[in-house]
Amino acid sequence: MKALAILVAAGRGERMGADQPKAFVPVAGQPMLLLAARALDAAPSLDGIVVVVPADRIADARQLLGGVRALRDVVAGGETRQDSVQRGLEALPPGFDGVVLVHDAARPLVEVDLIESVIQAAVEHDAAIPVLGLVDTVKRLRDDRVVETLDRSELGAAQTPQGFRVALLRRAYDKAFRDDVVLTDEAMALERLGEPVMAVKGSARNRKLTTPEDLAWAESLLLSEGHP
Repeated sequence: MKALAILVAAGRGERMGADQPKAFVPVAGQPMLLLAARALDAAPSLDGIVVVVPADRIADARQLLGGVRALRDVVAGGETRQDSVQRGLEALPPGFDGVVLVHDAARPLVEVDLIESVIQAAVEHDAAIPVLGLVDTVKRLRDDRVVETLDRSELGAAQTPQGFRVALLRRAYDKAFRDDVVLTDEAMALERLGEPVMAVKGSARNRKLTTPEDLAWAESLLLSEGHP
């Protein structure tokens, strides 16, 4: 079964404090977008990548990603992440009926093994996401007061890439737009349909880079691994 990826890179990244879209911010000298695309490109089960960027950065992205083997297209994103994913779905090849991954360029250090795990789980179970177990005790708050301690063994932090049979994700997204629901990730769309989503083991290395502190962590990790 064919697998394609939508690489979402249209966010402005205000919390990063950068003067350019977050996906173009360098991490140890290389833009997040390029690092994320190369990680996807290295996954042997992935057949193609559609990249979604701000409309005014399409030419820049195409030039930056010129050496990415699996690159299929670069398209303009929308006002929200949800809109950008929809634009990516619309840009998939006509008739494609395999597995689609949705990955955030803000997770540029994703491992190939994790990408492969999500693809295989999505092929077998129709929908799969990586989930990282929690180590801290988690409290429910109300008006700045602790009201409950949650069982962390039943909780996890969702990551990307998230993988789905494309027809299932399209149906879930269509319903979310009809219901005017704001999605925080693709799995949420399927949850609203009552469709099961399998969890595969996430990775601490697959951290979302949101703040300058996250960026410093990623650069330190890459430098420690010998990246230039």
